[in-house]
Amino acid sequence: MRFPPYLAACAALCAMAVAVAQSVPVPNATPATSVQIPAAPAPAGASAWLLMDFSNGQVLAGANPDARVEPASITKVMTSYVVAAEMKAGKIKRSDQVLISENAWRGGGGGTDGSTSFLPLGSTVSLDELERGMVIQSGNDAAIALAEHVAGSEVAFVELMNTYAKKIGMNNTNFVNPHGLSDPNHYSTARDLALMGRAMIRDFPEAYSYNKIREYTVNGIRQHNRNGLLWRDASVDGIKTGHTSAAGYCLLASAKRGEQRLVSVVLGIQTDSQKQGFDLRENGNLALLNWGFRFYETRTLYTPDKIIASPRVWKGKGNVVTLAVASPFSVSLPRGKFDALKANIDLPKHVIAPLAAGQKVGTLKISLDGKVVAEAPLVATTAVAKAGFFGRLWDGFLMWWDNL
Repeated sequence: MRFPPYLAACAALCAMAVAVAQSVPVPNATPATSVQIPAAPAPAGASAWLLMDFSNGQVLAGANPDARVEPASITKVMTSYVVAAEMKAGKIKRSDQVLISENAWRGGGGGTDGSTSFLPLGSTVSLDELERGMVIQSGNDAAIALAEHVAGSEVAFVELMNTYAKKIGMNNTNFVNPHGLSDPNHYSTARDLALMGRAMIRDFPEAYSYNKIREYTVNGIRQHNRNGLLWRDASVDGIKTGHTSAAGYCLLASAKRGEQRLVSVVLGIQTDSQKQGFDLRENGNLALLNWGFRFYETRTLYTPDKIIASPRVWKGKGNVVTLAVASPFSVSLPRGKFDALKANIDLPKHVIAPLAAGQKVGTLKISLDGKVVAEAPLVATTAVAKAGFFGRLWDGFLMWWDNL
């Protein structure tokens, strides 16, 4: 049996299909008492700052979020991230004994003017103790020793740092060392540092928990965590301070109150007074966190078990595919605004098999006052195999007809 030539061309013609937007209900969007929101409190003296919601990465407020800055010892959060990632991959263990090389001793030891854990040259220290010394005491010697143990050299470790940074989404960052001492090619941004803090908390909560420890003793020397917010607010559990003459006084912080967590970062405070520098970076972060918790709320609107759409499937053994978000989808908004949310889904005009479970099919978009505030991919919850020859041919004809 011969089919008309136009049937053979149906598949090509169907590629002309365009995306179709559909409205869907917004769950958990019950109204709340409307709250008048003042402007975010700009941290005094900061060259850049940002407040981010942890659950979804939404930026709630900020200034110069993508300006290039020196991250100073906030760099060590990425060092912690790489160590935790390599440990998870089974390449290192917390019980590993690490040699304190001459490079670590000279580059970050007691003879330098930077923060140090005072590790003796040629000694061996457990990886776990080194990590605590780096995170709590901000030891530069500990950071170098960890880098050498994980990757063989600082240079090789820095390659890992930049590779993981790109995976996190730190697109405007470049690391050249594991400790954060000044270098013209060692830079980041407020946005990237907030993303880094968020990733550390999300991906490696056990390693992150070291950031809330207030003091630690290495080699008989007790030192306090430089993050003074740990003493000032019980909801703060990290993250990392930083200071060099070029970077100024910096602090990447995070706090959790109830089910809501926020990440703040204040950078570039220049002052000759250490006490004033400490006070300004702590006051700036705490004011941002208090403002965010007071005036914003975060709600999970959709979970992977909630079917959002069930579009027709063409050229498949099944006629319908169910779509959902791949992970819990939350939105952060000013209090009292959730009842004004609108949800739309963008789908191709024709959803064509085969489809794999987890494959992206469309996009869910959440809007407030006509502006998209959050979006997430919609994925197939089950696989749909392609139909047989005649089934595909018939659907191809129907799709071609639909496009006329």
